[in-house]
Formats: sequence, C-alpha cells, structure tokens
Amino acid sequence: MSAPSSVVAAPVSGEDPTQTAPLGTVSSPVRGRRKLRSRIGRIAAWAFLIASLVLTLFPFYWMLRTSFSSNGALAANSGSLLPADVSLGGWQRVLGLATPQEALADGGSGASLDFWLYLRNSIIVATVTTVVQTFFCALAAYAFARLRWPGRNTLFFLFLTALMIPPIFTTLPNFILIRDLGLLNTFLGIMLPSLLMAPFSIFFLRQFFLGIPRELEEAARLDGAGYTRTFFQVVVPISNAPITTLAILTYIGTWNEYFWPLLVGRSEEVRVLTVALGVFRSQTPQGSPDWAGLMAATLISALPIIILFALLGRRVINSIGFSGLK
Repeated sequence: MSAPSSVVAAPVSGEDPTQTAPLGTVSSPVRGRRKLRSRIGRIAAWAFLIASLVLTLFPFYWMLRTSFSSNGALAANSGSLLPADVSLGGWQRVLGLATPQEALADGGSGASLDFWLYLRNSIIVATVTTVVQTFFCALAAYAFARLRWPGRNTLFFLFLTALMIPPIFTTLPNFILIRDLGLLNTFLGIMLPSLLMAPFSIFFLRQFFLGIPRELEEAARLDGAGYTRTFFQVVVPISNAPITTLAILTYIGTWNEYFWPLLVGRSEEVRVLTVALGVFRSQTPQGSPDWAGLMAATLISALPIIILFALLGRRVINSIGFSGLK
C-alpha cells in the first residue's frame, strides 16, 4: 500500500499569503489617523478652554495689579502687566489704615471710606432680601403648581407679563410710594420693592414643583399631613437644589444692585457698598480717581460673592439636571 501524498493548496492568483487580516479589523494606518485626529481635537478643546479661562480671569488680575500700584506711577506704566511702583497704599486707604495726609501723598483722593460700615449694610440688605424673598416665592410657586383655586392661571399669567416690563418703568412709582410711606434712607425702603415677591423666582420654582411626582404628596396626605406639612416636610427637602440655586442668584443680584439703593439710601448709615464705591470714585480732588484704592475696594467687595459661589456653586451645577428624586 502506498503512502498518502500531501496535498498543498496553491494560493489564489493575486492573493498575498503573508497578509492575514481578519474580518472586522481596521488597518494600523487608519487607526493611526483616527488617533491623530482625536489628539488634535483634545488639544484644540484644551486650548479653547485655557484661552477662555485667561480672558475671564484677566480683569480680576488687572484689578489686583492696579490695587498694588501707586497712583502716581499708573499713568506712566499703563501697559505694564506688573504692578507699577508696588505699594499697599490703596488697601490702607480702603481699610482706614491711612491718614488723609498719607493718602494725598500717595496719590489718593484723601476722602474717607467707611468700608466696614458699607460692607455691613450690603450684607444686611442682601441677606434679608434673599431669605424673605426665597421663602415667600417658594410658597407662591407651590400654590401655583399644586393648589387649585379660582383665577390661578390668570394671576400666574400676570406674573409672567411682569417679566417683560423693564425695571426702569417701575422705579419712579416705587420711589414715590417709598417716599410717601416715609421709608427713605431706611433698610426697609431699600429692600421693600423686591422683598416679598419676584416673578422670575416664582416661575423658576413653579416649573420645578410641577415635575415632582404627585405620588409623594399623596402618600404624605394618607399619613394625615396637610398642605403646610407636606410642603415643609416633603417638597422642600426634595427641592433643596433649586431653592439653593435661586437663593444664590437672588443674593448676587441684590448685592450688585446700584441704582435703586442710590435713589433710596443716600444716608451714610444705610449706604450699601456699591453706592459707596461710586461715591468714592467721584471724589477726585487731585484731578483723577483713586484707582488703586477703588480696585482694592472692588476686590474686597467681590470676596463675599466669590466665597459664596465657591461653597455652593456645586449645588447650582447639580440643580441643572436635578430630577426631584434621589
């Protein structure tokens, strides 16, 4: 019996036997091009983010640079990125650590700035307005979202139309009302127009309350809870994120308010920080504002807002996608 002969299959014409690429795989040049495009995209994204960050933070750096400069050297070194003739005179004038003679010698205006009094006034106005407005707006928003009463939709429509009225249109009527009530140059006169209700705040919270499942409130009512107990023990804990977001936005807006406190609170005892900075800038006995002192005061006045947002900013970000359930 003869041994079986081995049969060798000849390669198909035009096929390279050394290349064995399985189906579904991508050749290395294609993968290399994809990785290169992905790397270029990441580099471009990081470059854009860094450029945006620099543009955002540069004004703060310029204020810091100006605050540590001497007023006499600012004009001659206006294009320098570093402080011109480094000096702490601006900070000393703002904090009340320099005499009028020292302030004039350092290029300042020599004007007095009771910074701590104005800071206290701003904190009082912003804190009281934020707490009271957020509380009453939450109650009103819950009433618009859950309670059924005649004229609810009509009244809510009127609140929405108030969003389209420019604030300057209501400034004069509010001023006449505050004057007739004898509340000029008082904290209550400054806070009263926005103390209880704000259309945007009510609209903001109402839209969130509408997204809360009714089953949670119905379960609370089965346990004997009324509307008040349901609101404070069920709705408020669930709505912690949007309420905190609204409180932060209200605090920042009240802190930065200038025109209305300027009209109503001209007295030294109730003058807020934004108005005081405007008065400080207008005092120019040497022909130009005290830019170093003004920038130092502006930086200090911005610190409470920066600290507030640093502590609670994560809640603002999380509330964007907050669903109402944990």
